[in-house]
Amino acid sequence: MTFIEEKWRQGFADATELHGRHVNPQMMQVLRIIGFDKKYVKAQGASLWDERGDEYLDFLAGYSVFNVGHNNEMLAATLRETLGSSWPNLVQMDAPPLSAKLAKELSDRDPTGRLQYAYFGSSGSEAVECALKFARAATGRPRLLSFEGGFHGLSMGALSLCGDESWQEGFGPFLPGCSTLPYGDLVALEKQLSRKDVAAIILEPIQGEGGVRELSQHQWNEIQKMCRKYGTLLILDEIQTGMGRTGEFFAFEHWNLEPDLVCLSKALTNGMVPCSVTLGTKKVFEAVFNRLDRCVVHSSTFSENNLAMAAALAVLDQLETRQLVARSAALGELVRMKLKAALKDFDLVKDVRGRGLMFAVEFGDPKSMKLKMAWSLVQKANKGLFGQMITMPLLTEQRILTQVAGHNLNVLKLSPPLVVNEAQLDRFVTSLTEVVKECHRFPGGLWDFGLGLAKRAILPASLSP
Repeated sequence: MTFIEEKWRQGFADATELHGRHVNPQMMQVLRIIGFDKKYVKAQGASLWDERGDEYLDFLAGYSVFNVGHNNEMLAATLRETLGSSWPNLVQMDAPPLSAKLAKELSDRDPTGRLQYAYFGSSGSEAVECALKFARAATGRPRLLSFEGGFHGLSMGALSLCGDESWQEGFGPFLPGCSTLPYGDLVALEKQLSRKDVAAIILEPIQGEGGVRELSQHQWNEIQKMCRKYGTLLILDEIQTGMGRTGEFFAFEHWNLEPDLVCLSKALTNGMVPCSVTLGTKKVFEAVFNRLDRCVVHSSTFSENNLAMAAALAVLDQLETRQLVARSAALGELVRMKLKAALKDFDLVKDVRGRGLMFAVEFGDPKSMKLKMAWSLVQKANKGLFGQMITMPLLTEQRILTQVAGHNLNVLKLSPPLVVNEAQLDRFVTSLTEVVKECHRFPGGLWDFGLGLAKRAILPASLSP
């Protein structure tokens, strides 16, 4: 047995207890209560296996991390080769070859030709912090804007622009000059931008935490036009939507946008090595690194490390050689069509939406008096409870891992690996249909279970990051 195999086995035997004692006891309690306390021993492609050998479909994908699949062999081989090399790493006073190549390949994938520069970090939050700093430096302005429902990370600057107060509780005061506007409110936006003191607005092309919702082409056109008119930079947070997730490499391609800064992470290295990148225009980067003595004015010890750069280059290769971006577009359209057909007659289902393999099913107030009464009881107890009543049986009975979009949202968000196949998507459609059908039986065991949890006030409205 190797060193790390022994550590894995030791940790596996007592993982729940050790996490409860040394990491996050509340999380362990929640997982146990809702039946998510599975012990997984293997992951491959779009599947997980537990200690009993049961296979689960992973439609969470680490919150849109595993675009090229769990334990992708080409990616693993690339990392083994990198580790086995004698290449210098983190010299700091050099021009690392792998980061140079990665920056060029990412820039080449920008259809606007504007995103010529890259800053590499270690997390999505770090990419956002970088973008906020760069926007202030490039404009000389103090203020930053976002839309309600947006999620940009949990570091202090990112949290200051979070559109959900449940993430902010207990961590204030926040970064001065940050404001969150009603989602898609163009009048409110122009009122703020016209003051000409806003450095940037940061937006997700498709809100993940906010319920997998998107702005119209008209709204995007107006936002971009206003940003240019008033000298405000447009930052697009593509941490969940980028890397082919929505059927385009960058989600902003759907609306022909021309952002000044773009943040990527999560799927950039497929979860194998922490990594992020902030892409920006020449004008923005030259405003930050504007003198010789400011050449390292924004830097990080682990930026551009060989393992992260190698992993990202391997992911780009997999996306291209396996045509996973086009696959995401085609399979996403197919699964949404099948979901709409399967769920169209269910009173509780309000919408099926999304792009590529980032899609969602929204549940809402039914018309049936029986169901209306049940819905009302659940909503009164916990606004996000019904969504969790869907995710629990999907995992425990159908063996499919999912989660709701965000706090107090009855929106099931799906983001399977882009390597998922049609048979697996069909299994999901069939399984979800069975669970939804059970939810239309009232009184019924599922409603009794959900209401019981609500009365004890122990079921979280969301486990999303």
